Amino acid sequence: MSEQYPERTQEAREQSGRDLAIMVYLIQAISLFTAIPFFVGVLINYFKRDSVRGTLAESHFRWQIRTFWFWLLWLIVGSCTVWVGLGYVILAINWIWVIYRVIRGWLALIDRRPAY
Repeated sequence: MSEQYPERTQEAREQSGRDLAIMVYLIQAISLFTAIPFFVGVLINYFKRDSVRGTLAESHFRWQIRTFWFWLLWLIVGSCTVWVGLGYVILAINWIWVIYRVIRGWLALIDRRPAY
Protein backbone atom coordinates (compact mmCIF):
# COMPACT_ATOMS: atom_id res chain seq x y z
CA MET A 1 0.00 0.00 0.00
CA SER A 2 2.84 2.43 0.75
CA GLU A 3 4.21 1.76 -2.74
CA GLN A 4 1.05 3.15 -4.32
CA TYR A 5 1.32 6.47 -2.48
CA PRO A 6 4.42 7.72 -4.36
CA GLU A 7 2.79 6.76 -7.67
CA ARG A 8 -0.31 8.73 -6.75
CA THR A 9 1.84 11.62 -5.68
CA GLN A 10 3.71 11.54 -9.00
CA GLU A 11 0.40 11.25 -10.85
CA ALA A 12 -0.99 14.19 -8.89
CA ARG A 13 2.18 16.21 -9.63
CA GLU A 14 1.84 15.40 -13.33
CA GLN A 15 -1.79 16.52 -13.39
CA SER A 16 -1.10 19.65 -11.36
CA GLY A 17 1.83 20.59 -13.60
CA ARG A 18 -0.24 19.95 -16.70
CA ASP A 19 -3.07 22.12 -15.37
CA LEU A 20 -0.64 24.94 -14.61
CA ALA A 21 0.94 24.71 -18.06
CA ILE A 22 -2.51 24.85 -19.69
CA MET A 23 -3.35 27.91 -17.60
CA VAL A 24 -0.12 29.65 -18.64
CA TYR A 25 -0.74 28.84 -22.33
CA LEU A 26 -4.18 30.42 -21.93
CA ILE A 27 -2.63 33.47 -20.27
CA GLN A 28 -0.10 33.73 -23.10
CA ALA A 29 -2.89 33.53 -25.67
CA ILE A 30 -4.75 36.35 -23.89
CA SER A 31 -1.49 38.31 -23.85
CA LEU A 32 -1.63 38.60 -27.61
CA PHE A 33 -4.21 41.34 -27.07
CA THR A 34 -2.79 42.94 -23.94
CA ALA A 35 0.75 42.37 -22.68
CA ILE A 36 0.17 42.52 -18.91
CA PRO A 37 -0.96 38.88 -18.48
CA PHE A 38 2.29 37.69 -20.08
CA PHE A 39 4.14 38.86 -16.97
CA VAL A 40 1.67 37.02 -14.72
CA GLY A 41 2.19 33.83 -16.73
CA VAL A 42 5.97 33.93 -16.46
CA LEU A 43 5.74 34.61 -12.72
CA ILE A 44 3.59 31.49 -12.35
CA ASN A 45 6.24 29.56 -14.32
CA TYR A 46 9.05 30.76 -12.08
CA PHE A 47 7.19 30.30 -8.77
CA LYS A 48 5.90 26.80 -9.63
CA ARG A 49 8.99 25.59 -11.48
CA ASP A 50 10.28 23.43 -8.62
CA SER A 51 6.94 21.67 -8.20
CA VAL A 52 6.99 20.41 -11.81
CA ARG A 53 10.59 19.15 -11.89
CA GLY A 54 10.68 15.64 -13.29
CA THR A 55 7.24 15.90 -14.91
CA LEU A 56 6.09 16.45 -18.45
CA ALA A 57 5.19 20.04 -17.53
CA GLU A 58 8.84 20.87 -16.86
CA SER A 59 9.63 21.11 -20.58
CA HIS A 60 6.49 23.18 -21.13
CA PHE A 61 7.46 25.59 -18.36
CA ARG A 62 10.89 26.01 -19.98
CA TRP A 63 9.16 26.54 -23.36
CA GLN A 64 6.83 29.16 -21.86
CA ILE A 65 9.63 30.98 -20.05
CA ARG A 66 11.72 31.15 -23.21
CA THR A 67 8.68 32.31 -25.18
CA PHE A 68 8.26 35.16 -22.70
CA TRP A 69 11.89 36.30 -22.74
CA PHE A 70 12.22 36.22 -26.53
CA TRP A 71 8.86 37.97 -26.88
CA LEU A 72 10.06 40.69 -24.52
CA LEU A 73 13.40 41.05 -26.33
CA TRP A 74 11.76 41.45 -29.74
CA LEU A 75 9.06 43.70 -28.30
CA ILE A 76 11.77 46.06 -27.06
CA VAL A 77 13.74 45.87 -30.33
CA GLY A 78 10.58 46.42 -32.37
CA SER A 79 9.43 49.30 -30.19
CA CYS A 80 12.82 51.00 -30.43
CA THR A 81 12.84 50.74 -34.22
CA VAL A 82 9.22 51.76 -34.90
CA TRP A 83 10.32 55.25 -35.87
CA VAL A 84 12.36 53.75 -38.72
CA GLY A 85 9.41 51.67 -39.90
CA LEU A 86 11.21 48.37 -39.43
CA GLY A 87 9.77 48.10 -35.94
CA TYR A 88 6.28 47.36 -37.24
CA VAL A 89 7.61 44.38 -39.18
CA ILE A 90 9.51 43.12 -36.13
CA LEU A 91 6.43 43.53 -33.91
CA ALA A 92 4.21 41.71 -36.42
CA ILE A 93 6.64 38.81 -36.77
CA ASN A 94 6.98 38.66 -32.98
CA TRP A 95 3.19 38.48 -32.60
CA ILE A 96 2.92 35.66 -35.15
CA TRP A 97 5.82 33.83 -33.50
CA VAL A 98 4.07 33.93 -30.11
CA ILE A 99 0.90 32.53 -31.69
CA TYR A 100 2.99 29.68 -33.12
CA ARG A 101 4.69 28.99 -29.78
CA VAL A 102 1.42 28.95 -27.84
CA ILE A 103 -0.37 26.69 -30.31
CA ARG A 104 2.57 24.31 -30.75
CA GLY A 105 3.17 24.03 -27.01
CA TRP A 106 -0.51 23.61 -26.20
CA LEU A 107 -0.95 20.86 -28.80
CA ALA A 108 2.11 19.03 -27.53
CA LEU A 109 0.79 19.24 -23.97
CA ILE A 110 -2.61 17.91 -25.02
CA ASP A 111 -0.86 14.99 -26.73
CA ARG A 112 1.16 14.48 -23.53
CA ARG A 113 4.43 15.16 -25.32
CA PRO A 114 7.29 17.38 -24.13
CA ALA A 115 7.46 20.84 -25.66
CA TYR A 116 10.83 20.13 -27.26
